[in-house]
Amino acid sequence: MDMVREALHYQSRFSGSTMVFKIDFPVTQDPAFPSFMKDLAILAQTGFKVVIVPGAKEWIDSVLAEYGITSSYITQEPPEVSAGKATTVLRTPLRITAARAMPFVEMAAFHVATRFMTGLSANRTDSVIGNFVRARGLGVLNGTDMESTGRVETILTKPIRKVLDLGMVPVIPCIGWGPSGKPYNVPGDEIALAAAGALGAVKLFIVGLGPEIRKEPSPGDENALVLPEDAETGESGRLIRLTPQETERVLELNRHPLGAAAQAVSSLTLALAASRAGVERVHIIDGREEGAVLRELFSNLGSGTMVYADEYEAIRPLRTQDIPDVLRIMEPLMQQGILIRRSPEDISEKKDDYVVFGVDGRVHALGALHIWGDQGEIAAVTVDRVYADMGLGSRIVRFLINRAVKKHIRRVFILTTKTQDWFETLGFTESDTASLPGERRKLYDPQRKSKVFALELGPS
Repeated sequence: MDMVREALHYQSRFSGSTMVFKIDFPVTQDPAFPSFMKDLAILAQTGFKVVIVPGAKEWIDSVLAEYGITSSYITQEPPEVSAGKATTVLRTPLRITAARAMPFVEMAAFHVATRFMTGLSANRTDSVIGNFVRARGLGVLNGTDMESTGRVETILTKPIRKVLDLGMVPVIPCIGWGPSGKPYNVPGDEIALAAAGALGAVKLFIVGLGPEIRKEPSPGDENALVLPEDAETGESGRLIRLTPQETERVLELNRHPLGAAAQAVSSLTLALAASRAGVERVHIIDGREEGAVLRELFSNLGSGTMVYADEYEAIRPLRTQDIPDVLRIMEPLMQQGILIRRSPEDISEKKDDYVVFGVDGRVHALGALHIWGDQGEIAAVTVDRVYADMGLGSRIVRFLINRAVKKHIRRVFILTTKTQDWFETLGFTESDTASLPGERRKLYDPQRKSKVFALELGPS
């Protein structure tokens, strides 16, 4: 029963959220692939927004070899890490894509993408393979002409969101197109990183066939990953979770990895870059493990290694000097009648109830939790229109829910005239005014005809 409760908790928390899956090509050749695709289809069918970025390196190598074309690679060396300020460089080897190889690269990339479309179709889930990446050529890199190798310029989020809103799964092959329509070979890791950031994904899954990341009993083994002594591991020695700062430490300890450790370092480097780009949770899992995605998503201990940023690190209490910024953000919604009008005095009076998402001294989102006995009212949830696609509103709401839990509040509710659909995606269900606390019910304005939505948190 505890396992069911745990699963329902995560279902409620993340349903409707966008999750990007970067899946290495060897996963498609493993006997467990059909089962893995079934799990992705289940997620898409139950309210999760699934985006797939297939890796195609090995298949491209195979196709090029068949046509007598040899690929060479260069690897960007990671910078020295100093006080956590270094820019993360993905360790994925970059293919030098000759112009004559590009048609075969395209053919191979789309062939791999089709494997995912087929796997989803077998589970009654529709998908779309699209040209969702705008790219530009890398040009000359460290004295090497990269020819038709490119990097992400823009992720076309609008068509991706349309596909997601239709309940379909976008599949993004490792190809990008320049302004003139020229195709470029773009590393899948880079596309996954850019897509997760642009779509405001709450999770990025890195799926391969590598061994789990663990604390090896013999540090002298050249394939071992060196981990800090205080790394959080399970009974089997599997590394369960890391903060971005701890991930930096692991990368410092493994600057020249070999064998299986090199794959783990590559995955951790991508995970760190995604965390720095604002992805709340990055999960590194083994695609051969039955039900790995579902266990990683719906249980506390999971099945792989998670790199997690404190999703609330930029959320802080409201300060008096924030009030002009807060009113600026709220004004458009107050004009539309979505929010009730508040004065600087109104906000100042309940200042301790408010939190803001602030970056570099500016407020980009806000919300409040007003306590009414054993119930809490989430109110004034507002996001600066410039940042509307970054998922800040849901982060504010989840922060306030966690605050309510810590205060032993048994139930939170909201009053809304326009945004009920959005709150439903966060797990709220419609209630009625009779369920409101007595003191709050006295303040209810019947002329606004606000609907009540609530989320049960448990006994007080």
